[in-house]
Amino acid sequence: MAALSSTSCLHSLAGHERYFLSCKTPQFSKPLFINPSLKKPRFSVPFCLKQSDREERQTQLEANTSREEVKEEEEEDYWVVTAVRSKYNEIVIVDTVDARYLLLDSTKNAHSVINKGGEIWTDSYWDEFASLPPIVPDGPIAIYGLGGGTAARLILELWPSVQLDGLEIDDILIEKAREYMGLSELEKPTSKGGSLRVLVDDALSPSEDVTGKYAGIIVDLFADGKVLDQLQQVQMWHDLASRLMPNGRIMVNCAGIEEEKVVTNEKPQLVLGDSVWMLNPTIKVMSEAFPGQVYWKRTPDSEGLNFVALTGGAPDLSDWSNKVPARLSETVKQWKLCENL
Repeated sequence: MAALSSTSCLHSLAGHERYFLSCKTPQFSKPLFINPSLKKPRFSVPFCLKQSDREERQTQLEANTSREEVKEEEEEDYWVVTAVRSKYNEIVIVDTVDARYLLLDSTKNAHSVINKGGEIWTDSYWDEFASLPPIVPDGPIAIYGLGGGTAARLILELWPSVQLDGLEIDDILIEKAREYMGLSELEKPTSKGGSLRVLVDDALSPSEDVTGKYAGIIVDLFADGKVLDQLQQVQMWHDLASRLMPNGRIMVNCAGIEEEKVVTNEKPQLVLGDSVWMLNPTIKVMSEAFPGQVYWKRTPDSEGLNFVALTGGAPDLSDWSNKVPARLSETVKQWKLCENL
């Protein structure tokens, strides 16, 4: 989820998508290149090098290529931090010079990222989630599909008094995220009293009663590169809405659209216009569940062409824009009501 070069996509999670041929061990084959499906921001590791291998390769590059070519090659280097199979996922955490990524399942989708050097923005749909707190009541916010905690990290950085519940079904993933993705740091209270409570639980069938509990719910639930099948059911969205406080909202990563698998000159054939949301099955079922109360937007090509959806009454876009950081002030004005045209 892509107009950037394969080198650029290492750092922004956008770009031509590539898959591993194998992921059964920490050693990976050179990837098979395929056309992007634009379902969820993803990338794959073209090769994974141990530090000694990287140093040897660097010497060879410097001897045989120009400085510019060396720099380009360096930007494509990845190395595996850990790789393990759980009941739910094939979990791989990889490092680049600038970031660390959590890859899951056979698609090797990127489900979380930590930028090195202090940059909090991801240039992907996670940034959209950080705009939710100003338009919901005071109260806890749930993140369904916590992954390695990218959305939680960004929200607590921008809104340090927020109480977050992060639900993730995979206990091994949580263990690895605490060890390698800094998740344990998010579980400590911030200077403003906010924190993340991690719950190893099925977000769609939680073990505790959460009726009317949440001011907002962020939904980022995928399996094998697709939005969970349960989220294609109207009743499930009614169930999720019952967990909200009055005037609470749900914000959802809805992925892309199947029709964009068609390519022209090796690039996605884009479908544009105010009715394009109807091609996204998740937004379509949400609009059936909440007629006249679903809003949609699409992240730019450079950020993966994801659809995101928002429930509730019409937000005051101007007021919302004034309450979010400058980075988000223009993007929140792009939300549109789902209208059958």
